[in-house]
Amino acid sequence: MTEPGAVAFVFVAGLVTALATGLGAIPFFLFDDISDRWNVALWGLASGIMLAASGFGLLGEGLAVSTGIPILLILGSIAGVILVIIADAVLDRIDLSDQPTSSEIGGSTADEDANAPRSDGGPSDTGQADTTVPVEDAPLATHVVAEGDLRKLVLILGILTVHSFPEGVAIGVSFADVGLEGGVTMFGLVVPVLAVFMTIAISIHNIPEGIAISIPLRSMEVSEWRMVGAAVFSSLPQPIGAVIAFAFVSWARGFLPFGFGFAAGAMIYLVITEFIPEALQIGTGLDGGGHRELVAGVAGGITLMLPLMAI
Repeated sequence: MTEPGAVAFVFVAGLVTALATGLGAIPFFLFDDISDRWNVALWGLASGIMLAASGFGLLGEGLAVSTGIPILLILGSIAGVILVIIADAVLDRIDLSDQPTSSEIGGSTADEDANAPRSDGGPSDTGQADTTVPVEDAPLATHVVAEGDLRKLVLILGILTVHSFPEGVAIGVSFADVGLEGGVTMFGLVVPVLAVFMTIAISIHNIPEGIAISIPLRSMEVSEWRMVGAAVFSSLPQPIGAVIAFAFVSWARGFLPFGFGFAAGAMIYLVITEFIPEALQIGTGLDGGGHRELVAGVAGGITLMLPLMAI
């Protein structure tokens, strides 16, 4: 197979891992309503998944590819925290006062019922056509803005998207010996065994990360298929990172410690400043303020991820 064919194969491998993230949204197709108690536990589950992925996964991988004192890993972690702080500050300055309200998106308020359009979609008594858009059909960003959660959505998706790039780099580096003897022949190309295991392992890891992404979106009443799309979108840097790393493998190996540290620092700080406070806010009406549900969720998330870290 020609070199462009090898690049295409690496891209497909990264794309497979990205698509696997969308599988994390599948459980939310099965349940309609979630109580506050379960909502807090789910936020805890997402927190546990992200903490385990960061601490045992990203930081562990960063230490494994570092030599001596992991300076690049430490600097990357600090840079990741700084990224979240800056992004949070920038998003706090966004003026949402001119954004549509839920009544403008989902229909008229009770005070506007007298002037509401006819149910058949024709012109109302005022002579104006029905231009309202049901909430479930509104664009994702518009609906979330109407719910007042634009900042949280952008921050969560942005950080989780950034975190997936180093994993894509790891995939690309694992394909460095493609075409050499001793690998597995797939579609006429000799693929390193390490690359096969790396692709499978990251695909498996991405499924619970898709759950972690879907949980906050579910609390914002985002539809199931949009949760799938958001989960896959957050991992799209993986095929891109895989191709770049495959093309510049010697440089990519040196980048890994910083990249893993960067992603881990950003995710851990996001959990501490966004996920856990959100869970406790939802649990204010529960016995114990939702702390028990939160701790149980975090423990469940870490327990879920630990066996996957051993793959």
